[in-house]
Amino acid sequence: MSLESVKAIVQVVSSVAGIGAAFWALFVYRSNSRRERARWAESLYARFYERVELKTVREKLDCEPGDVAGDAAVADLVAEEPAELTDYLNFFEFVAYLQSSKQLSEADVQALFSYYLECLRKHETVAAYIKDPKKGFEHLRNTLFHA
Repeated sequence: MSLESVKAIVQVVSSVAGIGAAFWALFVYRSNSRRERARWAESLYARFYERVELKTVREKLDCEPGDVAGDAAVADLVAEEPAELTDYLNFFEFVAYLQSSKQLSEADVQALFSYYLECLRKHETVAAYIKDPKKGFEHLRNTLFHA
């Protein structure tokens, strides 16, 4: 076997090893990305259901439009703009930001929060509040109304 043959074999083996390492790195990256998204989702899910101030707003928004008492409670909530409402909307603004930056997938967001996002969309007073650019919910606005 000549020196040129050995050199060619080493180059082929090196190339194959490099390609294998690249595929392995891609596999590890994807696995770590999925794991990180799962951590984000678990953390957000826990925060959403454990924080009392979010529960208060969640309960008020969990009614059908057309329910007179529910509509009045929602209208009062929006008109008063309590910190609990801002916290609630900021929570979903953060979720929408994580989705737009690909930290969470749309499927993750929908699986965890689709019902509550729909509650925001279906109440006209809340939807108008979110659509108001002065309120600053750009990511949430895009998620709810431009998807």
